[in-house]
Amino acid sequence: MARHPTDSADLDPRARQLLRTLIGRYIRDGEPVGSQTLARHAGLAVSPATIRNILADLEEAGLLSAPHTSAGRVPTAQGYRLFVDSLLQVKPLPEGELARLRSELPAGSGTQALLGSASELLSAMTHFVGVVSLPRREQFAFRRIDFVPLDTQHDNQRVLAILVFADNEVQNRIIQTRRPFDAGELEQVANYLNGQFAGRALADIRAALLRELKSARNEMESLLARSIELAEQVLVPGQDDMVLAGQTRLMGVQELADLDRLRELFDAFSRKREILQLLERTIRAPGMRIFIGEETGLAPLEGMSLVTAPYAAGGQVLGVLGVIGPSRMAYERVIPVVQAAADVLGDAFSIDPA
Repeated sequence: MARHPTDSADLDPRARQLLRTLIGRYIRDGEPVGSQTLARHAGLAVSPATIRNILADLEEAGLLSAPHTSAGRVPTAQGYRLFVDSLLQVKPLPEGELARLRSELPAGSGTQALLGSASELLSAMTHFVGVVSLPRREQFAFRRIDFVPLDTQHDNQRVLAILVFADNEVQNRIIQTRRPFDAGELEQVANYLNGQFAGRALADIRAALLRELKSARNEMESLLARSIELAEQVLVPGQDDMVLAGQTRLMGVQELADLDRLRELFDAFSRKREILQLLERTIRAPGMRIFIGEETGLAPLEGMSLVTAPYAAGGQVLGVLGVIGPSRMAYERVIPVVQAAADVLGDAFSIDPA
């Protein structure tokens, strides 16, 4: 997580305790917190006047702000950042909830089912939006391919390729070939690819075909040329995507009471591309990542936070999952849910990625 100019080390113990208490109360109640409330709940033997002075210093440091309609204060994005980085005490997820994750994300369920369940669980357990990026297909070993000619009455230049991956997912891809292929040729190419390359990644197969073509002769050269013509269209990465669940839960969030604001956020969810790019920024960073407000770089997520963690299998990161909700979220609750879900989802992938 990024380190900001104002760090908890810059604050004395009383200021840290007041800030921790204020943010905790605000997350819980959603109302600006005043000095009288802090005097009762912060556990400090100081006067309300002293508390007001400390709050003024915290506001000057950019950690708090004072809404015009209230004498109380609320945390800023920078205040939340310091709270999450330095003041938050996170406990492991209770065993009962961990057991729920394991039972609803079992190994062998199939990739689409697992990811759908993971996003739904994240939403249900946090009451916000659950999001999971799909693994890139090239990260999974290729198991089998079959080709079916589609234009049997015409020139046989449209071919259905049926790809089966090691996680048991099946993709159907229609390709337009440069010349007609009869059923016998398609079967010959499929048998060759299945016999030589099952268990390898898509990118490896394309590269190996080109290497072998350089040293091949006669009939083998002809077969390789046909294989490459089909493979260069079929054995390519699919479109990256993600699974979202629980968007409607945000309709009850007080920070999103403005309909235009909510519509803008839902538009971002429907486009997916910007949020997927944000998730991709986290895939190369180990461990939890938390984006607060403008740190996301996305205008629709202003006032929102994104808590993410990568999920991995076989020592390779497959994707990222997380929770999108208001910056006024119970981080001590959301963070362990996201981390545990990432761990359990990774365990559920019983295949070895490429």
